[in-house]
Amino acid sequence: MIQKSQFIQRCDVNAKGENTMTGEMTSESNIQSLLEIMAKLRDPKTGCPWDLAQQFDSIVPFTLEEAYEVADTIERVAFDELPSELGDLLFQVVFYCQLGQEQGLFDFGVVVDKICHKLISRHPHVFDAQDFQSSEAMKQNWESLKEKERQARQLHSELDDIPLALPALTRSMKIQKRVARVGFDWNSLEPVVAKVQEEIVEVLDEVNQVPVSQDKITDEMGDLLFAVVNMARHLEVDPEQALRLANRKFERRFRGVEEKVAAVGGVMAEQTLSQLDEHWNAVKQEERDTYP
Repeated sequence: MIQKSQFIQRCDVNAKGENTMTGEMTSESNIQSLLEIMAKLRDPKTGCPWDLAQQFDSIVPFTLEEAYEVADTIERVAFDELPSELGDLLFQVVFYCQLGQEQGLFDFGVVVDKICHKLISRHPHVFDAQDFQSSEAMKQNWESLKEKERQARQLHSELDDIPLALPALTRSMKIQKRVARVGFDWNSLEPVVAKVQEEIVEVLDEVNQVPVSQDKITDEMGDLLFAVVNMARHLEVDPEQALRLANRKFERRFRGVEEKVAAVGGVMAEQTLSQLDEHWNAVKQEERDTYP
């Protein structure tokens, strides 16, 4: 059995991916070390109790969390943190592979083979020397290959394989892209914007009903959000990313308001809305002056 010191030695690499003791490239051995670490964590006799208790479904939330942490790191341009976050995400893949191996379903090698085959088959212009005259022709070929894969998996509706677990904004975007492929889409921005405005009116109509139905308001708000995602798609904006950035911007500005209130010895809960709004506008102006 490989010892801890051997794990450390295998993983002791410098920024260039070279073994600091031998100077040799160690990517392959590092992957093997990771697989062995995962197997040791799942050893029935000597493994970690928490890791041993996990199954496919129980680690899904952690996988999603790690993926979002990668996205957050990139959006913050914190590239010094990115290798660590990517490592956390890679560990999730290795965890699934260990579970698959234990149950006789698949292992890490199968996963690598699958993605290699998929990438090669979907890029004939790179690996088969096929020549496409335009990016549009390349895209059409890509969609054709994906459609053949869907048929092979006996997926008949355009919406069959869109994961239910996707974040709602992301899933809305994916649904809209799928139906657009078969022509179910507006070809200009004007009707898209009109639909958003229409949905706002319908939300307000429900709000003004007597008695008010929260279920109907929720339904109309869903339609409004779906329409906003459609507008984002037409503007080539990722709604999930846009909302994450908006959340971060709001948080940054609200912290600025808190700082201004504290600077004059005030308490947030004792401020009037007018006073808070004044601080908010001051923070926004400072941002404009700093980043014009």
